[in-house]
Amino acid sequence: MSTSLLYHALNIVGYRHRKTEYLGREIIFTVEQDPTTVRCPRCDSRNLIRRGTVDRRFRAPCFAFKQIVIRLAVQRIQCRACGVVRQVKIGFADENRRFIRQFERYVLELSRYMTIQDVAHHLGVSWDVIKDIQKRYLGRKFSRPKLRHLRCIAIDEITIGKGYRFVTVVLDLQSGAVVFVGEGKDAKALDLFFKRVRKARARIQAVAIDMSNAYIQAVTKHLPKAVIVFDHFHVIKLYNEKLTVLRRDLYREATDLLQKKVIKGTRWLLLKNPENLDDCRNERQRLAEALALNEPLATAYYMKDYLRLLWKQSDKTTAALLLEDWVRRAQASGIRMLKDFAKTLLLHKHGILAWYDYPISTGPLEATNNKIKTLQRQAYGFRDREFFILKIYALHLTKHALVG
Repeated sequence: MSTSLLYHALNIVGYRHRKTEYLGREIIFTVEQDPTTVRCPRCDSRNLIRRGTVDRRFRAPCFAFKQIVIRLAVQRIQCRACGVVRQVKIGFADENRRFIRQFERYVLELSRYMTIQDVAHHLGVSWDVIKDIQKRYLGRKFSRPKLRHLRCIAIDEITIGKGYRFVTVVLDLQSGAVVFVGEGKDAKALDLFFKRVRKARARIQAVAIDMSNAYIQAVTKHLPKAVIVFDHFHVIKLYNEKLTVLRRDLYREATDLLQKKVIKGTRWLLLKNPENLDDCRNERQRLAEALALNEPLATAYYMKDYLRLLWKQSDKTTAALLLEDWVRRAQASGIRMLKDFAKTLLLHKHGILAWYDYPISTGPLEATNNKIKTLQRQAYGFRDREFFILKIYALHLTKHALVG
């Protein structure tokens, strides 16, 4: 291999090719540094005393199923200017690394399509070498996400691993990138994020959250000018939970065996939207029979459909009138569950109607949370928590390809 080919193929500049050896599965290229490029690694001086050399080997990208090795006698010098005694810098490899930079780029490219174990097996190195390369790259690019551009964000928690361990995730709704991952699911989990927001002088206009008191208090305290938008998915989810409890209570209170039998099999039918009912399974007919036998259950079910219209109005004023009408009907129904839920809606009225000012939700964050869980399952868990968080930060750039 010529010096020119070393430069064009492996980006090795300032070194001359001396010889090539073929040993089993290895091809070893011996190179030497151009004497005119030797300088002090601290002060960049050329006034040096040579103190011998140290033989080092560096891995390069594979070629034709052969492992490529670069052998270099690294010059050790004493600087007359600053007095330091150490090895000179290596132009084609980072400090304390046993591979050249081109090898690192090759590993990162393979990692887009292969697992860490697959890349390590293909290149004939241990898996922790590949993981270390990925971690250093992710750390350089994603360890401190830029927050100054943030305008609309979503906040939610996710469980990871065993033992119900929670992390709080903050998502930039404009770019789809995770900008913060905090330990726990309370207000303290966001303290570091708000500290970075103040330092970056970000002008966050709206925050999409569920109706968690911890998140409400944290956002109100640290982002007083931001508009809180309660996610409509979580509002309907909370209503479905209350509806499930009501169905269970009505089943226990029922005295008619026929009524009990009909109510017992309607849990998932009540939670489904009407357009999703399967006529092939007679789901619509079974639901109609259950609602005909129990008036409170029917009232609560139809009130859910009416509540869903809250986010389908033409403007905020019309939506506010619909919300007030829903509350009046709930209070007049005599059903305790509806009365309690009406109080909840009134308490969070401004955040619910704020959707018409900022039509955002935690939906994209829910999708990201699913990706995080998939990432964890594919890796069979992460022992290195820092590496796991860095992978989460880079998740929005991940592309999945069918290979094989």
